Amino acid sequence: MTLRIAEIFGPTIQGEGALIGEPTVFVRAGGCDYRCSWCDSLHAVESKYRHDWAKMTTETVWKKVRELSRDRPLTVSLSGGNPAIQDFGPLISMGKAANYRFACETQGSIARQWFAQLDTLVLSPKPPSSGERVDWDAFDACRDIGRKARQQVLKIVIFDEVDYQWAREVHARHSDLALFLQPGNPVVDPDIAVDPQSLADRLGWLTEMAMTDGWFAPRILPQLHVLIWGNKRGV
Repeated sequence: MTLRIAEIFGPTIQGEGALIGEPTVFVRAGGCDYRCSWCDSLHAVESKYRHDWAKMTTETVWKKVRELSRDRPLTVSLSGGNPAIQDFGPLISMGKAANYRFACETQGSIARQWFAQLDTLVLSPKPPSSGERVDWDAFDACRDIGRKARQQVLKIVIFDEVDYQWAREVHARHSDLALFLQPGNPVVDPDIAVDPQSLADRLGWLTEMAMTDGWFAPRILPQLHVLIWGNKRGV
């Protein structure tokens, strides 16, 4: 089986969500069925970059993961693009046999049976600011399979008040899931320096809004990797 891989990197820390701070090797898949207006990984999304994606067998991907982790089991994060486009089931089986843990982040647009093999399924539906519309039937199909994962959580990126109110509606519909919110980073160009104070201000805005509303369900977190490395690829 051949996988289209935009990049494999690490170990580094997971920068966001339920596993924030956890040592991780990232396997970033090439290809996505969305085109979010603020996407920070266009190199793994847009077809114009497809010639840069490596065609790798599952065995070759696994060999690279083992090499980067020095054969010491840790968490492997499947990201993208949308990793659900491809079949990562065999890779997960190989890694699990060696005591590695697997997480996957997807927008919930394509349901895959291999979600059931995951330690952590992160469902990240895209808010109105993305320019995309969620297919809730597809999302629910992902949820159904994800119930067999060790844990599944909800993560939503917030850029404005419309996104915030939308997130409240989404969580009301899926209140059994742990919810993680993060303020969106408006600067995604790797050649433009990130302003840490601007990111802090956005985090403060989101925190104050939730606290003022008495909405205590979400965990509100920064993007640690952006604070440390900006928009640099492969960290």
